[in-house]
Amino acid sequence: MTMTVSPGEQPSLTILYEGNPKPAFATKINKFFSRIDSYFPWLRTSSILIDSFNTFPHGAGIASSASAMSALALCIKDIDDQISVKTHKDAGWWSQVSEIARLGSGSASRSVFPIASLWGTATGIAASSDHFAIPWQAEVNPYYTSFEDTILIVKDDEKAVSSTVGHQLMELHPYAGARYTTARENLTRLVDALRNPPLVDRFITICESEALHLHALMMSGPNPFVLIEPATISIIKEVWRFRKESALPVCFTLDAGPNVHLLYPAAHKTEIMTWIKSHLLPYCTTEKFIEDRVGSGPEKIS
Repeated sequence: MTMTVSPGEQPSLTILYEGNPKPAFATKINKFFSRIDSYFPWLRTSSILIDSFNTFPHGAGIASSASAMSALALCIKDIDDQISVKTHKDAGWWSQVSEIARLGSGSASRSVFPIASLWGTATGIAASSDHFAIPWQAEVNPYYTSFEDTILIVKDDEKAVSSTVGHQLMELHPYAGARYTTARENLTRLVDALRNPPLVDRFITICESEALHLHALMMSGPNPFVLIEPATISIIKEVWRFRKESALPVCFTLDAGPNVHLLYPAAHKTEIMTWIKSHLLPYCTTEKFIEDRVGSGPEKIS
């Protein structure tokens, strides 16, 4: 993403996506700006051009908004530093970027940090917060820092229910209270598992359980909706079969969509990719998949 700002010119907002005008994004970006313009008043008085691209399909439920909004938050804070002639980036600087990103997309709060981050108040972690994420790289055992994420694209068109609408539909869910309690408990257990590789079975159980809880809530609310596809279920069953037979530490997780993320250590990539290509790609649209992995965090481009 690149962001060009011309302060003092006639206020305007132009958005390009992969080089083409994308006026449909303007509504979301304007709402985002309205939430943060008290911190950055130049957003109201500048000509702004945002040019974005993504290696993930937009709106398909694999966190394209998280990457975009975290990049935009970093652009805004960096430009504000240039205007204010500031150069120091301390922990408070990163906390503000994370909180700004969260106001655009909750998941974006985590995407400003490398390797791993933690978003949400967690028992025993004083710095944790619901308002911003904190870097968690130093706490994660090296076993997990080489994890691969092979994303199986079951469906790559834009999902019928956006994440924002999905969250709104959860507000009156009869199981919401129990869900929040379970999520807090799972976060504590997951932190323990990430610190201790012998607990990889616990990591796998939590990942898969959390994914299925998310979609169960969607399907059981007062305004139910279904984002997974039959192929999603087939892939899940195949993952369970393969893991039992091979004893390899591979698990699935899901975003708010039909596509499946497979998580596993890079040391097992050759045999797991052989299995993916022979058994799972037939469930994917045009046998499409994306190879991703634990990342080193965002970088400023010149």
